[in-house]
Amino acid sequence: MSASPFANLPDALGYFGRFGGQLIPPELKAVMDEIDAAYEEIRVREDFRNELDGLFADYVGRPSPIFHARRLSEKLGGAQIHLKREDLNHTGAHKINHCLGEALLAKFMGKTKVIAETGAGQHGVALATACALVGIPCEIHMGQVDIEKEHPNVTKMKILGATLIPVTRGTATLKDAVDSAFEEYLKDPQHFIYAIGSVVGPHPFPKMVRDFQSIIGREAREQFLARHGHLPHHVTACVGGGSNAIGMFTAFLEDDGVHLVGVEPAGEGLDTRRHSATLTLGRPGEIHGMACYVLEDEAGHPMPVHSIASGLDYPGVGPQHSYLKELGRVDYQSATDDECLEAFLTLSRVEGIIPALESAHAVAWAMRVAPTLPVDQHILVNLSGRGDKDADYVADRLKL
Repeated sequence: MSASPFANLPDALGYFGRFGGQLIPPELKAVMDEIDAAYEEIRVREDFRNELDGLFADYVGRPSPIFHARRLSEKLGGAQIHLKREDLNHTGAHKINHCLGEALLAKFMGKTKVIAETGAGQHGVALATACALVGIPCEIHMGQVDIEKEHPNVTKMKILGATLIPVTRGTATLKDAVDSAFEEYLKDPQHFIYAIGSVVGPHPFPKMVRDFQSIIGREAREQFLARHGHLPHHVTACVGGGSNAIGMFTAFLEDDGVHLVGVEPAGEGLDTRRHSATLTLGRPGEIHGMACYVLEDEAGHPMPVHSIASGLDYPGVGPQHSYLKELGRVDYQSATDDECLEAFLTLSRVEGIIPALESAHAVAWAMRVAPTLPVDQHILVNLSGRGDKDADYVADRLKL
């Protein structure tokens, strides 16, 4: 029997197939290897597992439930839509899952400051929360455009005690925030730790964030089987860097009968340059210390990208997603800004659930395909975050 193409990845060098790795200077490689060794030591320790599991249960509120969106399903006709309610987690999104793990790792390694980037602010809020919990200073870099767009999360980060660094260079969005945070980290990598907010960056971060987020899929698979006696026919999640999607997909990779769908931001249209559809229109390249699919301009530089959802406007993507695309195991599709807004309002008004604009991309895909499927088929959507942060922006844009 041949080995599964999903088993034992990444390899010892941090690669998923030809994607991933540590495309970084030698002096930084030694620091990353130290983080990897510390993670591999701590992840199997019973005291660490017990502490993290306890925080998941009593601090985050896990397991997050699965909700059958009956009224939405009836309105659309066709397949039944179910929501994995990561929006009900403490801090309002899936980000808290890996932020707790990264904060505990920083504490274990004796680091004196945790540095991170954030787009929509959910990673920033979650990391500020986790750092307050374990007592480590936290510094968050955020693009000025996103600061203005996601004001509620900016306020929360400040209340939680984080130092917020506005980034005005370039497009002043997520990619620029990553650049800024990484430069600060390089000033003292021995004492600082860069808590990457997705399954991106140099090894071991794609592996670590995946492992912490995989609780989403493990719970969902067990919950769905217990309730329905079978697995969902389709499982979908939005993809920017890709942490919530990998967290959901990992548990289902070996289930050939489950159609896995990653939904990228088509922005103002795939026929424009105003999108962030990296896996759909990008090509293999390098960014932020990893090999992955990248949206590049004619000169081979990362392209300015756009999405209505600040957490998705990134020109790269996690290396495992790049690998899964080439294997054909995950079907990567896209949804436009307009489809996202329609899904945002529809879910809010039909089910009383306001989703994050990021998550609304996956809802949009489910709304698009449900009417084309039989009524006895089931779509499971990872509702990765709630839309408190987006409410004022959407209301202003739509003149509500």
